[in-house]
Amino acid sequence: MVNEELPAVRKTPEAAVESRAGDSDREAVAEQLRIAAGDGRIDLGELEERLDRAYAARTHRELDALVVDLGGRERGEDKSAAQDVLVLRTRLGNIVQRGRWTVPRRIVAESKISLLTVDFTDAVCTHMEITVEASTGVGQIKLVVPRGWGVRIDPSSTNTGNISNKADEVAEPGSPTLTVIAHPRSGPIRIKQRRRG
Repeated sequence: MVNEELPAVRKTPEAAVESRAGDSDREAVAEQLRIAAGDGRIDLGELEERLDRAYAARTHRELDALVVDLGGRERGEDKSAAQDVLVLRTRLGNIVQRGRWTVPRRIVAESKISLLTVDFTDAVCTHMEITVEASTGVGQIKLVVPRGWGVRIDPSSTNTGNISNKADEVAEPGSPTLTVIAHPRSGPIRIKQRRRG
């Protein structure tokens, strides 16, 4: 049996320093792309195209190219934790958060006078536990969750007479649970569950 020598791999200076991406790197970029789509910085067609490229990427340089116009690839827990909060505040105008958007771990919702609606029905949610801190003046907050989700009112909530929860408290297996820390004054906080046929 003859031992054949394998051909030597020729390395360019660029290839020699290029680091390989792992599954966690690809997932982190995919999450950043979903957040960008939820914020309206890229449309759904571009999201799909970039996600395909992210999951096929082999190097960090390929991943960085996908998010360089969105502020770059996030490194470290502090930055990602800061980005994992959605703040919705309204005084006079109504706010409606619905359609295709990415659900963060924590949402702060405040309505002084107007109506603030957060509809999770078509949202992308990768977390099993989400916290909503909701407070009203004379305004209203309406939360709409899909079938299967669970919604519980945190015991630290105040003025519970102005909180109406018509959603299931216990989530179905594999579905998220929304914990609502509610502080309504005059205006109500209403939670309902979308029933799909």
